[in-house]
Amino acid sequence: MRSPFSKLGLMILVLAMSVALAACGGGGSSSSSESTEATESTEASGGEENAGGGEKEAASGEPIKIGAAIDESSFMAPTDDPALAGAELEAKKINEEGGVNGREIEFTVGNTSAEPGKNKSVAEELVGNGAEILWVTCDVDVATPAIQVGLAEKMLTVSPCIGTDQMGPKRFGGEGKLAFSFGNVAQDEGAAMAEAAKNQGWKSVAMAVDQSIAYEPNVCEAFKVRFEENGGEVKLEEKFTEGDGTIGSVANKVNGANAEFNVICATVAGDATTFVSSLRGAGNEAPILGPWSLDGTFWLPKNQKEATNIWAVSPASTYGDDPNAEVNKIVKELTAEGKQPVTGAFLLGAGAVDGIKAAIEENEGSTEGEALATSMEAFENLETVSGPVSFSSELHTAFGREYRLIEVTNGKAKFVELVKAGEPAEISG
Repeated sequence: MRSPFSKLGLMILVLAMSVALAACGGGGSSSSSESTEATESTEASGGEENAGGGEKEAASGEPIKIGAAIDESSFMAPTDDPALAGAELEAKKINEEGGVNGREIEFTVGNTSAEPGKNKSVAEELVGNGAEILWVTCDVDVATPAIQVGLAEKMLTVSPCIGTDQMGPKRFGGEGKLAFSFGNVAQDEGAAMAEAAKNQGWKSVAMAVDQSIAYEPNVCEAFKVRFEENGGEVKLEEKFTEGDGTIGSVANKVNGANAEFNVICATVAGDATTFVSSLRGAGNEAPILGPWSLDGTFWLPKNQKEATNIWAVSPASTYGDDPNAEVNKIVKELTAEGKQPVTGAFLLGAGAVDGIKAAIEENEGSTEGEALATSMEAFENLETVSGPVSFSSELHTAFGREYRLIEVTNGKAKFVELVKAGEPAEISG
């Protein structure tokens, strides 16, 4: 399903993304992958019959083909592009060390432009050209047409950064056993937001929750559950849908709640920017906390006084000050390639490649979907460059990592502290 943005909202959103697209370096192609439009094939298999999810015991030396159906030109690009760039860099390092059971990892990329029809057709073409594993965009609603292609072919279907528990059996039933995301599940991320608020001593909150995609209500609900469990008070919770024209009214109500801090769960579209400007314009200088979807500074108001006291949790700091030296090294390497990441998605992409590698090694080089899925479901604190990754039969989206709490002051971001959720919060969604 496509997110229900209005035409006006989508126009605002695309304009807001233009800065991010430039910062990401455009597409995600590199020496290990090649970007395509929806109807163009790349790195075709030369007639090799390897589409679908049957036995895939490729001969030693043949590449492990990962087909990436992602958005390189629309509103998901600020997460999809860094995730792919990080994945390609990690794949390059693995290949230089001899690959996975003697096989190199090879990405083939198709641009879906976040359109349902293209998600489906690009995925079908990637599978037809020999992809053994399908890689999809970072929102489950947008990615569903592509996910369904991979599951129908009984392929392991992976997203680097979908943030809901719907990437798995919850949405896709029995076939969903083959679907996994290396993004942080909303129940975990929202709980981490609440722990961050507790660490900062914030005790009362007013909330604004975008209903456009499943992730935002889920992450805000998880935050609310854990915040109240920690003794916090939710003074107000207002709902809106990106582009529906109500964000000004929502901001006014949030401002009137006089909470110690404010939370907005939304995408980096125009409404989030307007929310910040509206509160600051009304003289409300309280902290504004958001989930990883509000990572980065590119979406914030240009007025630096407005872009102050803004906080977000992220899987990584892109600002050269991450507490993990390896993360800072990856940022430098991507920047040198002209792919400076604007969000922490780059680290999730790299972690997803580590997870794929571990599952293939456990199956002695096989890429058969059911076998890989069984291995992944059993991951418990699997060590990856993105931190330890755990899955379960219920949660096929990762949990258990440490988050980075990022603070923006006068438009400049910095790492503050590491935050961990503890147990994921229980939500109704």
